[in-house]
Order: sequence, then C-alpha cells, then structure tokens
Amino acid sequence: MSKVNCWEHKKCGRQPGGSKEKDLGTCPVTIHGEIDGAHGGKNGGRACWVIAGSLCGGKIQGTYAQKLTNCWRCDFMNKVKKEEEVAEYGFSATRLGIEHTLKKTKK
Repeated sequence: MSKVNCWEHKKCGRQPGGSKEKDLGTCPVTIHGEIDGAHGGKNGGRACWVIAGSLCGGKIQGTYAQKLTNCWRCDFMNKVKKEEEVAEYGFSATRLGIEHTLKKTKK
C-alpha cells in the first residue's frame, strides 16, 4: 500500500509545482525535511499536524497547540492514525514522539 501525503489526500495544490502554489504559497509541510519519513511520508506529509503554517479549511493554521483541536477532527490525520496504529512504532501526534521514532528507524 502506498502511503499518501496530506497534499495528495487534500488536493490543496500548495506543494512545489502545485496548481495553487503561486497564489497561496508553498505549504511548509511539503518542504519540511526535518521529519522526512515520519509515518512513511515525504517531508512532513504524514505529520502535518506538528508543522505550523499549513493551510487547512481555507485558513493558515497556527502553532501545534493552536491547531491540534482541529487536526483531531481531520479526516487525513485520522486516516494516518488508523494506518499507523498497527505499524511497528505506532502513531504519534507529537513532534517529540515523531522525532523519537525516526531515530529508532534510522539505527
């Protein structure tokens, strides 16, 4: 099964070269390499909830703390959660948890 990134699932068009990148700017999730590979995604593509500045519901979202309530209701986050709960390291909703898992997988 191929793992889908948020911009593919939401079809927002804010990825580099996307249809809405010139109008809305590049989404920071699509270029956030620090957590590349989290939950099997590209850059922050399967951990968008931990990256400030994503565009959800037509509005730029704020910090992790400001946006998490909305994220828990997001169909994409819940899809990733369901897919990753059965994986070896499970699902993480926090940046710290994601970074910890990435360190384990790179050993």
